[in-house]
Amino acid sequence: MTDPEYMDHAEAALAAIERSCDRINDATDADIDNQRVGGMITITFRNGSQLIVNLQKPLHEIWLAARSGGYHYRHDGNAWVDTKTHEEFFGNLTREATLQAGLPLTFSLD
Repeated sequence: MTDPEYMDHAEAALAAIERSCDRINDATDADIDNQRVGGMITITFRNGSQLIVNLQKPLHEIWLAARSGGYHYRHDGNAWVDTKTHEEFFGNLTREATLQAGLPLTFSLD
């Protein structure tokens, strides 16, 4: 993957996270806060816990930091996939956000 291809896919993922946060806040009482600074989004939940999504441009990866640990994702041509478990990024983000918020939340690329 070229650098411009990586940035196109990575920026689309970050924009989708921001849209998902807006959608969640409109549809639920989760009251999550998201702040984007450059290639990093910090999602803060009502209980003070956070998820951090960070672009790793030199590696062409997206990293997710959660209470349960850190995850690294590479784009396989179709989706962002965990480099160890091969799980899809938005599925993992949904799971981690649900665990940390204590209520069902959904993040998606759409």
